Amino acid sequence: MKLNCVVVDDSSIQRMIIAKLVNNHQNLHLIGDFSNAIEAKSCMSIHNVDLIFLDIEMPVISGFDFLDGLKIKPQIIFITSKSEYAMKAFDYDATDYLQKPIAIDRFNASVKRAIDFHLLKKR
Repeated sequence: MKLNCVVVDDSSIQRMIIAKLVNNHQNLHLIGDFSNAIEAKSCMSIHNVDLIFLDIEMPVISGFDFLDGLKIKPQIIFITSKSEYAMKAFDYDATDYLQKPIAIDRFNASVKRAIDFHLLKKR
């Protein structure tokens, strides 16, 4: 079982790092990586997405504003360099909250949490 994922981060370096982590994980399938929420939303109207790796501070539309505009919300793993958004992130039912730079063991723990939750929902 693989979760369909998208990565949304305005930093091209961070996007590449996260995309590589997703591509190297046996239980994740990368649908696409996007520099802004508008592109991601367009992709999500076409593809079924189970999990979003989402930056919070982005130009034009923040990660939170992006989520406010979604009718169907997949699981969210927030990825940001700032800890002050953690409490608000969990108001959005975040599956997890990763701080940059991302440690591989912490990334894997987040993915395990998302997979476990996905399996529970399917029961």
